[in-house]
Amino acid sequence: MSSQIKVRAPGSVMLMGEHAVVKGHWAIACAVDKYIEVVLTPRADRIIKIDSVLAQYSASLDDLKTDKNLTFVLKVIELQLANLLTGFELKITAQFSHTLGLGSSAAVTVATVKALVQYTQQVLSKQQHLQLSLSVVHAVQGRGSGTDLAASIYGGIIAYQIAPGCVENLPLIPQLSLHYAGYKTTTATVLALVAKKEQQAPALHHAIYELMNSITVASIAAIKNQQWVLLGELMNMYQGQLDSLGVNDAALSDIVYQLRSEAGIEAGILGAKISGSGLGDCVISLGCQFDLDNYQQIKFNTSSEGMVFHEC
Repeated sequence: MSSQIKVRAPGSVMLMGEHAVVKGHWAIACAVDKYIEVVLTPRADRIIKIDSVLAQYSASLDDLKTDKNLTFVLKVIELQLANLLTGFELKITAQFSHTLGLGSSAAVTVATVKALVQYTQQVLSKQQHLQLSLSVVHAVQGRGSGTDLAASIYGGIIAYQIAPGCVENLPLIPQLSLHYAGYKTTTATVLALVAKKEQQAPALHHAIYELMNSITVASIAAIKNQQWVLLGELMNMYQGQLDSLGVNDAALSDIVYQLRSEAGIEAGILGAKISGSGLGDCVISLGCQFDLDNYQQIKFNTSSEGMVFHEC
């Protein structure tokens, strides 16, 4: 194979199902119109080179080096070593910062997996692509649901359940926006903290996850029926469960309650909650664009198109 392979994968945001999804419950996620592109150029030798805003990398397939800035990309390569006969160059570009809660790790994983699968002339279904990408995430951080991976692969608004890998496309939601707290805690760190707390009160946490699932299932129905006021109320309810898990903090709470203030409600905000694992990162709101002092608003549209690729 001598042609370049170009893969583009959208970022994503979590609408509902945080934390409960890793327990096998339903989640809802949205692909966004901000993308990561991976361009693979074949080489005749065994050298790989990676050009990214996060790092410049060069090594042999026979002696891969670690780089904490390229963990997911290098894990994809490592898991494909048996299929790689020759090296390649990867050019990675992003339309959004990895510091924002837009699923950059998932998008670059999805795109890199697809590039290498095409390079090694393998054929994968979307479901197989999802499972292969999820194996990368699990190898890197030990746990993870794959919801953001599924959103990047399938596009649009999706309902997702980790086992048996159910993905259902849902109708598009009229207006979503994000507000960034200005910092984030890694998903792996937050999940580890929640797991530690769960050990102290497993029965109560089980009940919280069950309630989270009920709220998410009701939200799926609300989206299908285009009941946006109800969806906003359900988002507010889910936020309460996230608070119970201990993943809310002062800044996230400030954002949520500014959005739910009288001014926010008059402007058209229907609901607001943490998007993602919590302890920083973003709050997602439904209903309108609403500027807040001290917090960056991330404006986006839903991307109906998931991961795409072509050779040139």
